[in-house]
Amino acid sequence: MTTLGEELKHSIESLDEVSDSPNLDAQTLFADRMGKSKAWILAHPEAELPVKTHHSIQADIIQLKNRVPLPYVLGHWEFYGLDFILTQDTLIPRPETELLVEQALNYLSQHPKKKWAADVGTGSGCIAIALAKTKPNLSFIATDISYPALKVAHENASRHDVAKRIQFIQSDLLPPVNQPYDLICANLPYIPADLLPTLKVAKGEPALALDGGLNGLEIIGRFLESAPHWISPGGCLLIEIEQSQGPLVQSLARRAFPLAETNVLKDLAGFDRLVTIQLPEKKSSNED
Repeated sequence: MTTLGEELKHSIESLDEVSDSPNLDAQTLFADRMGKSKAWILAHPEAELPVKTHHSIQADIIQLKNRVPLPYVLGHWEFYGLDFILTQDTLIPRPETELLVEQALNYLSQHPKKKWAADVGTGSGCIAIALAKTKPNLSFIATDISYPALKVAHENASRHDVAKRIQFIQSDLLPPVNQPYDLICANLPYIPADLLPTLKVAKGEPALALDGGLNGLEIIGRFLESAPHWISPGGCLLIEIEQSQGPLVQSLARRAFPLAETNVLKDLAGFDRLVTIQLPEKKSSNED
């Protein structure tokens, strides 16, 4: 049998040319496949790898060398302290999107009577599920244009015991509604089409979840044009953006909601990441 330390060293060397973090990727893979922590993996180089685990890891390394992103190889990834099933039909959840969840929770804490929310472009369902898990009185509509993505999102909702409070609908943006939403979260495709081929993310993740059209704002622009029909007085919209889009999206937001308070928030790296739109409690006649 091969020892853990020997196989880990070999795997790191194999990933060196294709990964920016070969050590971390290999440690994460080994920890996942062995059901141990990364600390345990590093502390037990003398441990013997079971033959079945050895073969599984070798197959995983081949996928990684073919530039399949690690979360897809693992089949799951963490977001907001929860573990989400992933397939290549869904975008990989990223830490910067947790800013949207945090702002949504701030809004809901300040407006405890607001209980009806929408997640537009739900993907793996991570935003809606993280919020529903944290706020037991919250009900969601979660939409995506991709039916395969919705299947993954529904599986994740069932896994985290919130499926009864989230209705998954295949839709381009939002379907017509009788009752407007108190909170709308939108993580829509926002990468400019001409920039997409130059980015590493485009080589492994679904283009449908990334391609924002000519200037990256085609889908966000359509969303903001329709959003006044979907949001209730005193409601809040949260839109994740690409780091260069803050002023443009804020301008579009002010055009759609001239009486609302709009802000651009930065992520932990200091980049513009989120546009917030807070509506006044009562609509005036010129908004009807």
